[in-house]
Amino acid sequence: MVIANKIGTLYIVATPIGNLKDFSFRAQETLQKVKLIAAEDTRHSATLLKHFNITTPIVSLHEYNELERSKVLIAHCQNGDSIALISDAGTPLISDPGYRLVQQARLTGILITPIPGPCALIAALSVAGLPSDRFVFEGFLSAKPSVRYTRLNQLAKETRTLIFYEAPHRLLDTLEAMVKVLGSKRKVALAKELTKLYETVWEGSLNLLLTQLKDDSILSRGEFVVLVHGAEEDQEDMETKALNVLIPLLKVLPLKQAVVTGSEITGIKKNYLYQLALKLNNG
Repeated sequence: MVIANKIGTLYIVATPIGNLKDFSFRAQETLQKVKLIAAEDTRHSATLLKHFNITTPIVSLHEYNELERSKVLIAHCQNGDSIALISDAGTPLISDPGYRLVQQARLTGILITPIPGPCALIAALSVAGLPSDRFVFEGFLSAKPSVRYTRLNQLAKETRTLIFYEAPHRLLDTLEAMVKVLGSKRKVALAKELTKLYETVWEGSLNLLLTQLKDDSILSRGEFVVLVHGAEEDQEDMETKALNVLIPLLKVLPLKQAVVTGSEITGIKKNYLYQLALKLNNG
């Protein structure tokens, strides 16, 4: 009697964004036990693995080979081998390759398990002092000025906190574009070297930070997390959005339940929706 091989697991493993002490024991243990590790830059990741005495074989998976390499990795899992995906730093798939691999693994029925850990955007948001209950992650803005301005214009009325990644050589251009599109007084926070020795978070208006950074040597290397306060919601727009949701809800739900559901759908505070619902019920 021949017993089929058990299908392997795909582990999505977060790595440190700077401080090696943030590399969890579970992450290290997982990378030691899998048969193969896929990484965007094998040279960069090899240094990390060597530091923790992890000798598991490593192969590259980047934007140029992801489709073909994913087929090979999926085949490993189907043959019973568990594999791990890591990024250069932080959580895989966040502005990094891996989406296509995970998608193919799901379509093939392979178990996918996250090994959570550091993530630059979440670390920055936690210390920025900006609203954190609702936010939008935009990754890197385009290097092309026209595309960058178009995207910022599309986000100009977004009320949630905006989060971007940016390279040092493009940071000033990005901040200048934000001043022109979002206004010089919009509050912003910049985070760099998170979890490292020279970890720094700047905060202030767009115009203030742009002025401060023009003559600063911090623009020499590393990547920034740029967090921008959302736009103040227009009262007329908010009322229209609230009415569009509340009116149909009140036809099928009790008032309080309609308010709770409406708040979950729109993100508008329940007190505002409750007062509006009372007015609707009173004719």
